[in-house]
Amino acid sequence: MEKHQIHFGNQPIDFWIERKDVKNVNLNIKPDMSIQISANEKVPLSFIYDFVKSKGSWILKNVKQFEDVLPHKQSEREYVSGESFKYLGKQYRLRVEHSADEAVKYFRGFIYLQTQNPANFSKKEKLMDAWYKEKAYKIFGESLNKMSALMNKYGVEKPALEIRVMKARWGSAQIDNNTILINTELIKAPKYCIDYVILHELIHFKYNNHSESFYNMLFTLMPDWEKRKKILDEEIVREL
Repeated sequence: MEKHQIHFGNQPIDFWIERKDVKNVNLNIKPDMSIQISANEKVPLSFIYDFVKSKGSWILKNVKQFEDVLPHKQSEREYVSGESFKYLGKQYRLRVEHSADEAVKYFRGFIYLQTQNPANFSKKEKLMDAWYKEKAYKIFGESLNKMSALMNKYGVEKPALEIRVMKARWGSAQIDNNTILINTELIKAPKYCIDYVILHELIHFKYNNHSESFYNMLFTLMPDWEKRKKILDEEIVREL
């Protein structure tokens, strides 16, 4: 990918261009706020510049939302009763309880964080992270089983699953290792969005690109994938 810059009014907009076998010029703002453009090799650079300028107002608006929301969410996290946490697309209020047990549970709109020392921030953070990770392996595994069943008839066997926190993507297909890598933060999204990411990565084992054939299969197996992706990129990312 190559880095470029245009000016929208007095505001510079940096973006990356990736040449792919695609029909349209596609614009995507990643969770790390980087702006990526995918376009066919035949599309002139001048056309891409004009395209980005035409989207300037929308780009700046969405980047500003990320700047306003993401750092604020991260900096205010204290793991105290009353804070809001997202899980599978729903908001839950945190209740910190003194307990001999160290556990995290959720029930009727609340996440209960039970700990021997409610004042220990580091301990509470580790408990919450471990809970999210445990849930992620379970839910992602269920989704992988379901989406793999769709891909079996195309000769794609179920790969191994790994999860980790990633800044710029929801998932990645590790073809050589027969593994899909999924962002732990995806556990905050609705299950139908998780299914989209899992299926997207599985299709890469058939088409290791974003070609027309890739998108044709995605449309066939999940006709509403664009709506699911929009929810991820415009709503869920604000909770990261």
